[in-house]
Amino acid sequence: MSMTRRTLLAAGPAAAGSTAGLGGGPAAQAPAAPPPGIYRYALGETSVTALHEGIAARPLDASFVRNAPFAEVQAALDRAFLPKDQLPITFTPVLLTLGGRRVLVDTGFADNGPPGTGGALRGLEAAGVAPGLVDAVVISHFHPDHILGLRRKDGSLTYPNARVLVPEPEAAFWLDASRMANPPEPLKAAFGAVRKTFAQQDLKPERYAWGKEVLPGLTALDARGHTPGHTAFVLDAGGRRLVLMSDVTNHPALFVRHPDWSAVFDMDADQARATRHTMLQMAASERLPVAFYHAPFPAAGHIAKAGDGYEFVPLQWGVAPA
Repeated sequence: MSMTRRTLLAAGPAAAGSTAGLGGGPAAQAPAAPPPGIYRYALGETSVTALHEGIAARPLDASFVRNAPFAEVQAALDRAFLPKDQLPITFTPVLLTLGGRRVLVDTGFADNGPPGTGGALRGLEAAGVAPGLVDAVVISHFHPDHILGLRRKDGSLTYPNARVLVPEPEAAFWLDASRMANPPEPLKAAFGAVRKTFAQQDLKPERYAWGKEVLPGLTALDARGHTPGHTAFVLDAGGRRLVLMSDVTNHPALFVRHPDWSAVFDMDADQARATRHTMLQMAASERLPVAFYHAPFPAAGHIAKAGDGYEFVPLQWGVAPA
């Protein structure tokens, strides 16, 4: 996997820096939105562009990791130089070029999310890709931060010319009419996002199966546990491979180092742990580069075995991974 141009951060005066407020005059008004963050690298002939959708700070208490003492969770955060009372959760869709197609894997929120999100659209603009030029959107699972960006707040399609491809087991669970009409209480918000996204007839998702190519070069992997149809992917470009981990882990400081810990988001905790071990072991033993959805931006690197767990080793700017 060789790095080409690393990219970033375009966007006017805010990105360029200013002396305002530093002895150079009155403090400038903060921009309405952060500048776009994109990070582009190559896998053979395939381009991979990480899009910084944004960060949400989740308040933490003992309920977040369901099977570990809160003091141990806080110690893991302290080891990673993170706050002990909240977790910064990053969202990172990726744009792939596959055989001339522009393929977006997961969407973020578009303009439906909390403050500080919506960056994937700004990143696409900075990369010179208008939403209408996206050929396909591949969804890993139906949690709101992965699907809400298929539509804008006004109900219009964000990517009007794109095929939308979804995992068959995931669609079978979330689009079930009886379950949609009477969702379990803990899942009502998630089902609301699914209804908002898929209820209108202008979006006709195509279902794909595990173990097969979703599109040429992109194979879907059974990664169930986080949700019933949660899917990871292997991108293969001329024999070079990248594992798109989706939500196999949430923040790596917690769930890569401690793969047996269960996040509150995992619907089947036992299965999610088994999947996590399988995926992390595969990446570590085969030295495969990985891309996560929730790791710190640009959310790409390698996995190394470390004691009873693993370590996430981020890509270093300017150095291609081995």
